[in-house]
Amino acid sequence: TKRTLPAIMSTMSAEVAANDANKANEGEVVEQNKRSPSDFLKDVLGRPVNVRLNSGTDYRGVLACLDGYMNIAMEQTEEYVDGQLKSKYGDCFIRGNNVLYISSQKR
Repeated sequence: TKRTLPAIMSTMSAEVAANDANKANEGEVVEQNKRSPSDFLKDVLGRPVNVRLNSGTDYRGVLACLDGYMNIAMEQTEEYVDGQLKSKYGDCFIRGNNVLYISSQKR
């Protein structure tokens, strides 16, 4: 079938517009999946975590609370040195400048 140039251009621009709309929707989905570190910390509050110190020592327990300086209070805490259980504590307080990272853990 013969189509005129304006008809072809109209069809192409409609396809481009639909493609752009799909890309915009994909971008919205990506934006919704982005999480900040503070979102992570809010999610793990009251849950089991692993806290690694700059010295390499790990503390595993339930994250009770933390502040803006990364000072941490934990409950039911276990101290691991070189992967070996060293001590168990009821409550544990860690000064924030010693924290290398906090990760969630399954218990």
